[in-house]
Amino acid sequence: MISGSKLALMAALVGSVACTSGRHSTSAFHLPPDGDVDRGKAAFVSLGCSNCHEVSGVNLPKPTVQPTVPVKLGGAVGIRLTDAYLVTSIVYPNHDLAPYPKNEITIDGQSRMPHYPDTMTIRQLTDIVAFLQSTYYVSRQPDDYGR
Repeated sequence: MISGSKLALMAALVGSVACTSGRHSTSAFHLPPDGDVDRGKAAFVSLGCSNCHEVSGVNLPKPTVQPTVPVKLGGAVGIRLTDAYLVTSIVYPNHDLAPYPKNEITIDGQSRMPHYPDTMTIRQLTDIVAFLQSTYYVSRQPDDYGR
């Protein structure tokens, strides 16, 4: 028979494993480690991301889309962004829309971002994430997103 304390310990161990691994855990998500910042910047431009977005501290073509998209990328954040967060933001932007007035970032309630899963390669995605990661830095003050 298992004592109450052993049962509690087993439940805690199972719970801790369940919270840190598996399909729905950010700790289980990993991009290939060979993302290249320069290739990512080039892909960011070639896929038209710079038509809508500015990136803090990076010289890119000026956005051309009208009305302008207020979502600026890069710069200070309160905590390090995960690769999983950036990938999700790129391939499924409706998942967590930026906290801006919805009429400025959506059309008929959907993100204005193009649908990239059908056009972007995994190489481009890996490189764009590496590029974007290089433009963020952790500050002591949370940004507008509370990060």
